[in-house]
Amino acid sequence: CGSKIEGSLATAKLTAELLRSVISQQRIPYTNQAAALIDAVKAVGEQLIAANPVELAVGNIVRRVLHIIREEDLSLTTAAIAGLSLSAVSDDEDDIEKDDCPALSAAAVAAAARSALRPPSLQTLLEDVPNQTSIHQTSSSGGDSEGKSKSADKSSRSRKLKHDVIEAVNELIQDIATCHEQIAEQAVEHIHQNEVILTLGSSRTVLEFLCAAKEKKRSFRVFVAEGAPRYQGHLLAKELVTRGLQTTLITDSAVFAMISRVNMVIIGAHAVMANGGVTAPVGLNMVALAAKRHAVPFVVLAGSHKLCPLYPHNPEVLLNELRSPSELLDFGEFSDCMDFGTNTGSPLLHVVNPTFDYVPPSLVSLFITDTGGHNSSYMYRLIADYYSADDLVIKRRPSTGS
Repeated sequence: CGSKIEGSLATAKLTAELLRSVISQQRIPYTNQAAALIDAVKAVGEQLIAANPVELAVGNIVRRVLHIIREEDLSLTTAAIAGLSLSAVSDDEDDIEKDDCPALSAAAVAAAARSALRPPSLQTLLEDVPNQTSIHQTSSSGGDSEGKSKSADKSSRSRKLKHDVIEAVNELIQDIATCHEQIAEQAVEHIHQNEVILTLGSSRTVLEFLCAAKEKKRSFRVFVAEGAPRYQGHLLAKELVTRGLQTTLITDSAVFAMISRVNMVIIGAHAVMANGGVTAPVGLNMVALAAKRHAVPFVVLAGSHKLCPLYPHNPEVLLNELRSPSELLDFGEFSDCMDFGTNTGSPLLHVVNPTFDYVPPSLVSLFITDTGGHNSSYMYRLIADYYSADDLVIKRRPSTGS
């Protein structure tokens, strides 16, 4: 049923919610808890990716959750080692006092990169400190029941791992749900008075971004290329007018003719690849070339769930989806062309209707994500903060290949 879900955001959110459910229901063993969770998530992830290989956000979220499990496990392991080394050289009182520090630094080691980009991670980190210290206190107290306290410590650690992972996945789901608002907040920094903005097709992120600038009393005009053959631009133009923005609808073929009047191109993305390239609705490579030719900034809006750790040349990346020819022509009108004119059984007329374009990083001026603005050369570094190298290759069934 993955193909029935429209849009990367809805797909990403549902994927994260499903994986959260898998983790919460998973019975983890006495040892290797993280490995058990990783195996469970990978097993479900493989099925999800195989069900809809075109929607790269599914694989992105599976890899993000795997990274979360590794990160939280590292945090707890580091904290436990720090606690043991302290208890070996200090008495109980000093242990309780000093333990605050290692618990904080352990989590900070695991989340150093993320906390710099996403402040809420630091808040979660600080809130977790008392729980860490209480675990160490129980494990270091009572010399008589040392064996019991060790087993209690291990079981509490396994419960804590699961709890921490679910909390982090909840934070991920919240980030996905609010990415439009986070991106839209930056609109006023990029859109200025009396500018002309060009976009193509329809993107909810672009809509919210433009409307946020309008709410800040910016006065500007929007050119909308219609985005044939689905004509999603018609829907966007109607919505912009409803929200009170000055809007001009143009054909896709008029982009080069109109680009000299444009101050900035703002588009949404289907996926952002590890090299800073963009998989976007068909027609946008043409717009990017026109923008480059006329030195017009080409700005891509993308929530962090669209940041893909793969490269365009990776065989598991299916860059395109061929849609029905009925979007291009009426079969009744062209039925004679579609007749089998030869005995070989192949029609005379072929209709190719690709969904996506690939825009190389050299044509992108700026990426605006929920973590701020970044140039294309920085995207690989940003992506590295969200994924683990061990999880980049998730097995795919041969039948899903292009």
